[in-house]
Amino acid sequence: MGVLVVQHARDEGPYVLGEALAAAGLRMRLCRVWAGDPVPESLSGTEALVVMGGPQSAHSDAGFPSRRAELALLRRALEAEVPVLGVCLGAQLLAVAAGGAARPGTGLQVGWGEVRLSPEAARDPLFAGTRERLRVLHWHGDAMDIPDGAVPLASCERYPVQAFRTGGAAWGLQFHLEVDETAVDAFATAFPHEAAAAPGLRRAAPEELAALAPHRDRVLARFAALVAERSERTAARAFFTPRADAWEARFAADGPRYAEAVARMDLRRGQTVLDLGCGSGRALPALRAQVGDDGTVLGMDVTTAMLKAAVREGRERQAGLLVADCSQLPLPEGAVDGIFSAGLLDHLPDPAAAVREWARVTGPGGILLLFHPSGRAERAARHGRPLSPDDPLGEPNLWPVLEAGGWRLDCYEDADEHFLARAVRI
Repeated sequence: MGVLVVQHARDEGPYVLGEALAAAGLRMRLCRVWAGDPVPESLSGTEALVVMGGPQSAHSDAGFPSRRAELALLRRALEAEVPVLGVCLGAQLLAVAAGGAARPGTGLQVGWGEVRLSPEAARDPLFAGTRERLRVLHWHGDAMDIPDGAVPLASCERYPVQAFRTGGAAWGLQFHLEVDETAVDAFATAFPHEAAAAPGLRRAAPEELAALAPHRDRVLARFAALVAERSERTAARAFFTPRADAWEARFAADGPRYAEAVARMDLRRGQTVLDLGCGSGRALPALRAQVGDDGTVLGMDVTTAMLKAAVREGRERQAGLLVADCSQLPLPEGAVDGIFSAGLLDHLPDPAAAVREWARVTGPGGILLLFHPSGRAERAARHGRPLSPDDPLGEPNLWPVLEAGGWRLDCYEDADEHFLARAVRI
């Protein structure tokens, strides 16, 4: 796990952003494209994607051999809702990846200058509470057009697009908010001809940075905190999103076993049942059959792409589909009569907290059915590892967690062909 930082130039590193990430307990993985590092094709194990600035142009492959690979990676991040921060060139690449455009500007904008925050910035997760006018470090010559649906966050007269948000958690900053005095000196040394366009750049840095620092530090700390808070959800989305299209076909043969497992819940017509981590919705038809047309079936998953796969299978006709964190359910107490969950509990960061939350939304006597179409030993062998005595689904580990969480385990089966645990809400 880590934050992938794509760095285009030796001297355009993360600086204060790196400090904010470290303070939040996050590890950086540097991809130094300037030194020939290949751009990863996958976001597996990536908690966030940061794309830094550089002298290349986001609108041209000339002198920018990694451009297309970076755009592809940014598109994957947007699809999987991996948090993104693009700085200068990185912001322009983000705009292009999201459906906007980058283009040559009207000339260099280098040095300390003012940006004005938009009214939307007051409600932004990163910029809320930041004063309306900020003096920041500009260092670019290209411009960008933000994609449809993006939220403008900052502007200036010469280059109107200075900051924006697109999707659920992707930000682009045309200016350099990440800088400290070391960064300013490094930029001026690496690009002396451009620095010459801003006389007094170094001399003004201490005073400018002193005024900027409280706002800079708050914005970057908020991004780091958002990444840390979403880490587990991001990991799930990064893993499942590229697999969603093939998920149903890959496991189509498991359908009858899901139906058999659902039958063990003994649900009644008119009841409300929840499928947590529903994926492509393989259990939803069987759940609907149990509760009938007058019952309620809800399928929840943290990965939007998996719910889109469920829609392609027509399963939105059997259930309401919700993007939600299965450890923080958007439901009132006692709202459901049963919960079905296949292959989820042992992948959650805190199974004990999850079963307590599931108990909260389940009425007395409600049923929890944990299922997998293969047993624990078979799955461990398939992944080339021994069966761990610490496996949260092992009976000695599972029943006390369930009991402490408000459930009574009344059936436990761990065979080669399936795993099934049934518990009753106390």
